[in-house]
Amino acid sequence: MRERTALALFVALLAAAPLALPEFYVTLLNYIGLATLVSVGLVLLTGVAGVMSFGQQVFAGLAAYSTAVLTTRYGISPWITLAAGLALTAAVALFLGAITLRLSGHFLPLSTIAWGIAVYFLFGNMELLGKHTGIADIPPISLFGWRLDTGREICVLIWVLTLAALVAARNLLDSRAGRAIRALRFRSVMAESFGVNTAALKNLVFLYAALLAGLSGWLYAHFLRFVSPGAFNVNAGIDYLFMAVVGGAGQVWGAVIGASLLTVLREWLKDILPKLVGFSGNYEIVVFGVLMIMLLHRTRDGLAPALARLAIAAKVRASPSPAPSLEKRRQPQPGETLLEARAARKQFGGLVAVRDLSFETQSGEILGLIGPNGAGKSTMFNLITGVLGSDGGEIRFRGERIDRFPPSEIARRGICRTFQHVNLISAMSVIENVAIGAHLRGRRGTLDAMLRSDRAEEAQLLYEAALQLERVGLAEHLHETAGSLPLAQQRLVEIARALSADPILLLLDEPAAGLRYGEKKVLAELLRRLRAEGMSILLVEHDMEFVMGLVDRLVVMDFGEKLAQGLPREIQADPAVVEAYLGGIE
Repeated sequence: MRERTALALFVALLAAAPLALPEFYVTLLNYIGLATLVSVGLVLLTGVAGVMSFGQQVFAGLAAYSTAVLTTRYGISPWITLAAGLALTAAVALFLGAITLRLSGHFLPLSTIAWGIAVYFLFGNMELLGKHTGIADIPPISLFGWRLDTGREICVLIWVLTLAALVAARNLLDSRAGRAIRALRFRSVMAESFGVNTAALKNLVFLYAALLAGLSGWLYAHFLRFVSPGAFNVNAGIDYLFMAVVGGAGQVWGAVIGASLLTVLREWLKDILPKLVGFSGNYEIVVFGVLMIMLLHRTRDGLAPALARLAIAAKVRASPSPAPSLEKRRQPQPGETLLEARAARKQFGGLVAVRDLSFETQSGEILGLIGPNGAGKSTMFNLITGVLGSDGGEIRFRGERIDRFPPSEIARRGICRTFQHVNLISAMSVIENVAIGAHLRGRRGTLDAMLRSDRAEEAQLLYEAALQLERVGLAEHLHETAGSLPLAQQRLVEIARALSADPILLLLDEPAAGLRYGEKKVLAELLRRLRAEGMSILLVEHDMEFVMGLVDRLVVMDFGEKLAQGLPREIQADPAVVEAYLGGIE
């Protein structure tokens, strides 16, 4: 409620601003709106998805020059040139994204600087675009016969579109697609394991950010009625990224805060500093840089989270309301062969981590894959789930070969997993983490999320997540941040997330690692209950005491090979197994 009140107040102030403010401040308000459009794209792209870009000014420039050429040379309506400019921006963004997003580390942002410089010189050297002189006399936008030919008039259009972009971005992040986007930055392997096509999603976010920058460029051209390459150089790209970071790169409304602060502060410093030092110069850049460094030292996550902590009390959120059940998979008959590993092999250089390993799992059982540390258990787990590609042999699930599939395709077939090291998004709530598991059970996409037409499905996904949390005994922790829970409960959250996917085969990678004796007993009881409900489980563990009274059958690995296979009592009596675990006995 407080957030809605703050938004209503903000809109009311914006509506009154063009009427009450002097012309200079109306112009500043327009610049803030234009910068906010680019920055909100960077919030999605850099702050949330983790793709750092210094080249968003390129997309603004493409749309600006498109409308400038088409309106001045050919007399085409600005509204038609908007579509043409955004289409060109989308085509270039898809091309650059296909190249750029394959890179990682420092290579990715460096590549955005590279094509930012290249396109800037392209603008400045093409005769059609007026070279470095630019293009003047761009006609104003007309809206239902109303010519938006002054700063006060176009201010309304700029901020209507800016507010629409902010609300759409906020809606997107509060959705099934938004949870997947938030997983891209640090948890892409986890997201892939629950059916998210991370490569396609990154390209989609890159495209959205580019289109928002293109919209800003189109408005810029018809606001100033003049474009030149200087507005779209690399410095502009750095400014846009800085606005997103200062405002709060992970916060949608941080785009407004960052754009406002940097735009206003830059203008004030230009006026104040010459009076203080007695002569002109670009000293505002030095002062501005120092102030920003101090600011980032104090509020590393940006201003938006800090202001939110001061101004808005923590929300008390209720449990999700009951909703229609999601569609469930048809489970296999008890005793049906589910997973078959046939001479599976994986090596890293000269190290053979898995050497020609063969075993199978059946429906309705708990199969333990055990062995001492370094035996190759987790490597085999990653081969089954597609995180690693195999170097030999076959892995089949219900008769279909899956060892060449990516993790998202394997998840679609009903294999879901937990991780050896807890793989949660610590800043997200428990229920949101678990709802990621149900990603494949939803169908609504990003446009539905932006328009808020996905609410019925979203209610189903969140209710399913709440049911699975209740199933594992965490119903009281729905809205706590996942990172605040102790390790034992975080591992239960991971199991609940996997159960939300409605798996046919549940893979648990060392779920008892780091747990105390009492916590292991609770976990074992949960797994027995899941088996009684018909769940098929493949359990990777090195703790023999934990698995002996739990599993139906065991496969023992040592140095990448199958050492033994059989019932728990047979494995306990096997001298080779005892020697592998204890180093031999007298």
